[in-house]
Amino acid sequence: MLTLASLRTRWAALIGSFVAVALGVGVMTAMGLGLAATLDPPARAPERFGSSPVVVAGLDRLTVEVRRGPGTARVSQKLAYPHPVDERLLAELRKLGPVTMGSQEEIGAAGVDAAGVDAAVADVRAVVGDRARVLTSDARRRVDPSYERDAEALVAVNSLLGTAGGVTTFVSVFVTASTFAFVVALRRREFGLLRMAGATPGQVRRLLLGEAVAVGVVASGAGCALGAWGAPVLVRALVDGGVAPTWFAVPGAVVWPYHVAFWTGVSVALAGAWVAARRAGRIGPVEALREASVDTGVLPLSRRVIGAVLLAGGLGLLAWKVGTDPAELLKRKTYTTQPMLLITAAAALAPLLVRPVVRLVGAVLPGAAGLLIRENAATSVRRTAAVAAPVLVTVALAGSLLGAAGTVAQAKGAEAEARTRADFVVTGEPGGGLRTDVARGTGATATVAGSASTAVYVVEEGSALVRSDARAVADVAAFASVARLPVVAGDVRDLDDRSIVVNEEWERHEVGQSVRVWLGDGRPVRLRIVAVLARGTGDNGAYVTAANAGGAVVDRVEVRVGSGADRAGVAAALEGAAAGAGGTVRSAEEWLAANRPGTKAHTRLGFLVVLGIALVYAGIALAGTLLMATSARGAELRSLRLAGATRGQVRVVVVGEALVAVLVGVVLGVAVTAVNLAGVVGALGMVSAPVGVAVPWEAAGACVGVCGVVAVVAVAGAVGRR
Repeated sequence: MLTLASLRTRWAALIGSFVAVALGVGVMTAMGLGLAATLDPPARAPERFGSSPVVVAGLDRLTVEVRRGPGTARVSQKLAYPHPVDERLLAELRKLGPVTMGSQEEIGAAGVDAAGVDAAVADVRAVVGDRARVLTSDARRRVDPSYERDAEALVAVNSLLGTAGGVTTFVSVFVTASTFAFVVALRRREFGLLRMAGATPGQVRRLLLGEAVAVGVVASGAGCALGAWGAPVLVRALVDGGVAPTWFAVPGAVVWPYHVAFWTGVSVALAGAWVAARRAGRIGPVEALREASVDTGVLPLSRRVIGAVLLAGGLGLLAWKVGTDPAELLKRKTYTTQPMLLITAAAALAPLLVRPVVRLVGAVLPGAAGLLIRENAATSVRRTAAVAAPVLVTVALAGSLLGAAGTVAQAKGAEAEARTRADFVVTGEPGGGLRTDVARGTGATATVAGSASTAVYVVEEGSALVRSDARAVADVAAFASVARLPVVAGDVRDLDDRSIVVNEEWERHEVGQSVRVWLGDGRPVRLRIVAVLARGTGDNGAYVTAANAGGAVVDRVEVRVGSGADRAGVAAALEGAAAGAGGTVRSAEEWLAANRPGTKAHTRLGFLVVLGIALVYAGIALAGTLLMATSARGAELRSLRLAGATRGQVRVVVVGEALVAVLVGVVLGVAVTAVNLAGVVGALGMVSAPVGVAVPWEAAGACVGVCGVVAVVAVAGAVGRR
């Protein structure tokens, strides 16, 4: 009964928590429905061989034995260039029935990659044996041109939604916990009166937890309904953004996302209220007699310890990764989750940092109003920290996620630019077989080097089959003239048909060592290492000769104009020659701009979704906290009026305090961002990659601006009603 009465009386104080939980559950429901669609995509009819009951396709996987525990296991990787269906097998299949043939033009290799056979499955299997794959029913789609693209798109969507859902949960718990903690701070006198009336600490805790359960259940139900409405909107955004395939849709009969989101919402509400409830239970009867607004004991020993442990853990983990595995810090999953520890640590220690930051920020505020703003913000530590917390989360996420992604992308672009000395680059369509004589007519005024995209495979640590992207070089001497590879040992010019160029990421990467590799078509060879490249950001692949191309054909020709030669004349000759060879001629600058590595579309969209969610949460938390805080300051504001302050002056003071609190959050968020970006920069330096920092000024500025506007509107509106 007491809980119900408290809910009826305190509903305004709990509305912020209600909206935060409802929004979080809504987002998780929508994300869960999207994940369900990626895990069980709708069945689609085959495109290439829809009229053939059986499809025979070339072998497309490399399978080798590796060590696993006390025994061995067979592991596999998809080949860069699948085997064609040989003519002898096609002749045997024609004896069974009509055969419809396809080609490998889409994948950049010659030959027949698949054939549709109008015959009984058992007969086809008996003829094929282990020489090729036999596909029936829905498996026939595996030879469609869109199959691989759709599979990669579904993986990207799954990654995006999983990351966004995880960050949503983190922000939801963070905001809910902060809101409940501030509610307890505002209700100290109420809890003190309950204790004076005979309530035990356990009863006070159960009262607050009961409120949290009620808010969690109702808000989670509302969030599930919101998610059901929002899931189709999310799916349309993914499709329109080119992240998901055009046929991607919300599944019709699936319930697990609703269960997961609902119970997560209830758990979030309880988790957010748990620490606050323990604090409420420790409030003694003497609290009811306190009238001072000065906060004391705002950072208990337990919170200091937790904050210090989180801070040490975040900094220590960052330093450890920079020192032992810097390449890991450059991966999206790592720099997405890495900031969470430091954000939580900064929020936990915020009350300890509020006063010095307020003194620093408020030092520039002039006059009596500035003095009041500075001193009120510094003495009301709980209020200032509660307002700063959501701003801290938003600014830190915007700076850390977009900043890390932009910094890594910038380094990749600088690496790509540094790897070439070419003046022109001629590229062809996949499977087109671009000829190196595309540069005929340029005479002796240009150096021409053709290369092909391929891959090599190697077993590392005896237990893992690792694929490494590679380029196959047609003319080593010419390639060495047009390329500028980041060599740390050996000489690229020594590359021949019995050797390979690797990078430092390989387990064996010493010049002169021999390494067993499998080529792009699965052929095993043993090659000698003649040069080792810097690890870089991960784009420095292996290099082999055309003899080890593994089925690849030339898809890029780089041309370097000789000293004193007519650049325009060379360009004209290239244009004329490429027109008949199906090639596209661009200057090196144009080619680099078109192929510059950057943040992928799905990654950027995912970050924008996460930041949008964090920004909405920040607005909710800011508005709720400021409305609650201002409504509890009636006596204080009336005292200012009695002291001679006008209504406008009171509004200036209150709005100024809110903006100072927002600036505290900005300062802490910038500090977290600086530490995270320093870790990324350190990792780039450790892998010998170009070092630079890409600061997302626009995104961070937009977050600060929105938080500032919400704070001003909320507090000005609350003061105006008094």
